[in-house]
Amino acid sequence: MSYDVQTIRKHFPSLSAAHFDGPGGSQVPDVVGEAVAGTLCAAIANRGVVTAAERRASAVVAEARQAVADLLAADPAGVVFGRSMTQLTYDFSRTLAKSWGPGDEVLVTRLDHDANIRPWVQAAAAAGATVRWASFDPATGELDPSEIAALLSSRTRLVAVTAASNLLGTRPDIPAIAAAVHEAGALLYVDGVHLTPHAPVDVSALGADFYACSPYKFLGPHLGLVVAAPSLLETLRPDKLLPSTDAVPERFELGTLPYELLAGTTAAVDFLAGLVPGSGARRERLVASLAALEAYESALLARLDAGLAGIPGVTRYGRAARHRTPTVLFSVDGVASQAVYEHLGAAGVNAPAGSFYAIECSRHLGLGDTGAVRAGIAPYTTEDDVDRLLAGVESVPRG
Repeated sequence: MSYDVQTIRKHFPSLSAAHFDGPGGSQVPDVVGEAVAGTLCAAIANRGVVTAAERRASAVVAEARQAVADLLAADPAGVVFGRSMTQLTYDFSRTLAKSWGPGDEVLVTRLDHDANIRPWVQAAAAAGATVRWASFDPATGELDPSEIAALLSSRTRLVAVTAASNLLGTRPDIPAIAAAVHEAGALLYVDGVHLTPHAPVDVSALGADFYACSPYKFLGPHLGLVVAAPSLLETLRPDKLLPSTDAVPERFELGTLPYELLAGTTAAVDFLAGLVPGSGARRERLVASLAALEAYESALLARLDAGLAGIPGVTRYGRAARHRTPTVLFSVDGVASQAVYEHLGAAGVNAPAGSFYAIECSRHLGLGDTGAVRAGIAPYTTEDDVDRLLAGVESVPRG
């Protein structure tokens, strides 16, 4: 099925510039904004079954859980919503760490965003557990599953790893990692924030015990979510208020949920399901649409990679041999990345510079805390956008 980017772009009122900042937060289609506004302006109340407003709130939550379940091939009863992926990961780290102690081990990687590192490092420290670090090849950006397997032991309690690096786009072999982790008797917490916008996801096929992502990275509003098997969630006892429900998944959701953002999440999932024409169940349409998007974005990535490779003085980082997300990290010799960012911004190209909270990754690459320029392709990116970025990089003033 062909991907018609111009039809898609008609739903994005914000595209006056060329946006390559999707890895930090995508632009939002009109239908998502309308869903948020419509929910805020409708009669709504705390969830219940007595009044129409209560029933409307309950329906919004149920619909959002089902939409996420369709997106990730998960169980809607295992969908937990929160303010952000970072907040939820802190919540789960504190909950899981209740059963850790001295001698236990937690494994994190230098490829990850700090939101999937620091919560585990700090929870382990509080419990007296040991942290082990898996590294990646800075020349290729690859994280070999054997790097993780070699660090596993009978004392490993949890492994935290990204499904796709938000800095380099590297996609580790999560099923292979999951097999090793589960053979060791540990749990696997997967950061899917950067993978979810770019490819079909099946959390069971990945082998993730927990899979975290953020709707605002896949055309939705600002919140986070974690999915897990309801049976696993039943074994966990988070801190919560005394009168709040003990039911799963609600026991992990603190306070009243943001109904308008949940409605926007459902609208974003529906929009993704309609990226290419199709029929059938929403999960089937999502798989077809995201597969078409993945092929489209891969072609644009090849164009961007080739263009950058042809500009003298440009250094690209990563370039994993295995399939990666359409994300490129680069620098221009002799020019501060912040200056490149500002030059591109003046030309109407949004491609920011930094380490983007993947600070361990940036340091391991030799880029320190400053990082480099990141360009991420999104569903609304065109060949013209790519060419505009390349022209901007080529025109960067050199000292």
